[in-house]
Amino acid sequence: MKLNWAERCAVNNPLRVIQQRIEIRLLKRMATLGARSHVLEVGCGRGAGAELVFKEFQPALFHASDLDLEMIQRAQRYLSQEVRSKIFFYVGDVLTLPYREAFMDAVFVFGVLHHIEDWAKSLAEIARVLKRGGLFFFEELYPSLYQNFITKHLLLHPRHNRFYSSELREALKQADLPIKEALECKRLGILGVSVKGG
Repeated sequence: MKLNWAERCAVNNPLRVIQQRIEIRLLKRMATLGARSHVLEVGCGRGAGAELVFKEFQPALFHASDLDLEMIQRAQRYLSQEVRSKIFFYVGDVLTLPYREAFMDAVFVFGVLHHIEDWAKSLAEIARVLKRGGLFFFEELYPSLYQNFITKHLLLHPRHNRFYSSELREALKQADLPIKEALECKRLGILGVSVKGG
């Protein structure tokens, strides 16, 4: 699902970059990557998170995708030529990732799953492209943040098949992505790392 105007304002502001910088440092404390890692960020938006992930984790290969062509074009304008040359951006859907099985060492997702109607299927697809022992770094919001009295009128999200902590944790287990470590506020959201086959 593509973002509407209100969500674009929310994710394309300087505070979001500061938040992601903190989150990525926390994620790096939870798990690290080897120097030859292949990494994918799903739902990269304008590329601010991709730039931070690249600088912190220094993967050998880095792909970043978004469902919205306009966001990929924003990433091309937002990032410096040096950073842009090291990240391959493309328009793509997390439900059909264009990679063979067990290709990626890590997948990053920042606030994307709650935009997907069949979010559990997206977890299965992420698990498919991850190597055994591969890492799934994620940040997710729970419905109390985006479906409350105010935000449900401003933000565009699927109305059905939503998840809180227990549903997300169960779906991660079903996808063979059990959580290794996480920081969570049960009513608001979660920041964590899962390990394929862990």
